[in-house]
Amino acid sequence: MPLRLTNIRLPVEAPEDDLSSTLAQTLGVRPEELGRWRILRKSLDARKRTSLEWVYSAVVDLPDAESRLDEFRRRGEVDTFVPEQFDDPVPGPEPLNERPVVIGSGPAGLLAGYYLALKGYRPLILERGAAVKERVPAIRAFDSGGPHDPENNYLFGEGGAGTFSDGKLTCRMSGPDVDWVLERFVECGGKESLTYEHRPHLGSNRLPMLVRNFRRKIEALGGEYRFNCRLEGLDIADGSVRGLHTSSGYMVATQVVLAIGHSARDTYEMLHRLGVPMQAKAFQLGLRIEQPQSQVNHHKYGRKQYADLLGAADYSLIARGQRDLFTFCMCAGGIIIPSVSEPNMYCSNGMSNSRHDTPFANSGLVVTLDPRETGSDHPLAGVEIQRQYEAIAFEVGRRNYLAPVQLAQDFVAGKSKPKHGPLACSYQRGTQPADLNAVLPPVIAKAIRAGLPIMDKKWHGDFLKNAILVGPEMRGSSPVRIDRDPITRQTPGIAGLYPIGEGAGYAGGIVSAAVDGLRTGRQIVSRYAPLDAIPTGERGAAAP
Repeated sequence: MPLRLTNIRLPVEAPEDDLSSTLAQTLGVRPEELGRWRILRKSLDARKRTSLEWVYSAVVDLPDAESRLDEFRRRGEVDTFVPEQFDDPVPGPEPLNERPVVIGSGPAGLLAGYYLALKGYRPLILERGAAVKERVPAIRAFDSGGPHDPENNYLFGEGGAGTFSDGKLTCRMSGPDVDWVLERFVECGGKESLTYEHRPHLGSNRLPMLVRNFRRKIEALGGEYRFNCRLEGLDIADGSVRGLHTSSGYMVATQVVLAIGHSARDTYEMLHRLGVPMQAKAFQLGLRIEQPQSQVNHHKYGRKQYADLLGAADYSLIARGQRDLFTFCMCAGGIIIPSVSEPNMYCSNGMSNSRHDTPFANSGLVVTLDPRETGSDHPLAGVEIQRQYEAIAFEVGRRNYLAPVQLAQDFVAGKSKPKHGPLACSYQRGTQPADLNAVLPPVIAKAIRAGLPIMDKKWHGDFLKNAILVGPEMRGSSPVRIDRDPITRQTPGIAGLYPIGEGAGYAGGIVSAAVDGLRTGRQIVSRYAPLDAIPTGERGAAAP
């Protein structure tokens, strides 16, 4: 019988190999009696800076566990373990006349495409940007001062924004769908601990390899990618999708998974013109804060040897008030990057590589804006607010994608004119001292100004010290939700159109987007028969 053991603690200095003996000690058995065991969860308890601990939960198989269950429960936090089963449906009976098409190769589209390929549906994946091999040098060229490419950048290209989004796999969801997704990430190159760490992190340097490995698996299963192929229109007749207008021509398609990402603003506009039902939703916007990583390490760990052992420390903070201010996408040992999808606009983001080895820590500082506060009932009103302030930021940045920056304490104090020289910042393209009130809606600037002293007080004055602010940060979530039926996962009134992921307004990170894509792939499988018997290339071809 499998048993779940929780709240198993080890000093951070202890190697993970000691866990088996600790589990055995908790149960009162010899280590060799444990049978198979695995870690379910691992998190860091850093509340006591003098004695940091790893906290584990694990599942252990014991042949005689049922008869000794009461004894085990008296010894520790032990109970039976019955895992939830992954829903893997039998393929449905309805025939498919064309292969399903997935628009976008970010986390949602990637997992939808992979699941469909795994089940024999040979999906066609359209990506408006380039393959990751061409994407990486284009991004490096932009960071070095080159021109902006609207189709091949930090947001568009193989893997979507997720490829350069730091690779944090923290997710509030749990269950077999999350486990299945994390296991697929491990199969494609992630470390085994992704499946049980409390705050798993792939790293921006590893993500290109991972999305490439997903593509190779999809192609080996009969799927196909078409890069530099942008969706430009939908052919809808009698309430159903019939085909796609793309930058590469017309394609017949009756099952279309719409995984466009939260920055495909031109696609939102096209869908709205066609009458695809959508609505404005609450979204987050604000600034990024950057501090020396050594300062963050000292606050969280206290002792330098902990930093040497555990690496760069992260944090998560919230300041409650009239408007809550919270940190988002914290990048320990990372850098600030541009998050620019359209020319002549500027927006910031953050990332870190797997080693977290820069001297900087950065995090988003965001506030939620309700759609009723946009001053318009148009479903794309939030998009226009993003554009308005990103355009201002571009002007502030001397029309050269420089990052507007300001000392955090000057922003809180309301000082509009900097009285200092250039500020140290990880942003590679260069910075421009500025009054960051100019790049934010006034209500958001006010909330950040009110919330930062609360965060600083929680850190006993260590949060704002040596900190700079960079802005704006506008891409934390989508300001749009594309309507879909909760059961069929299709857009009401448009059969065959499946909006998914962050761009459709149904996810808020890599894992939640990937799970959303998986669930839509599963819905298609449960209804339609696979295409295993159909030769590759004979379905979903361009119309004459």
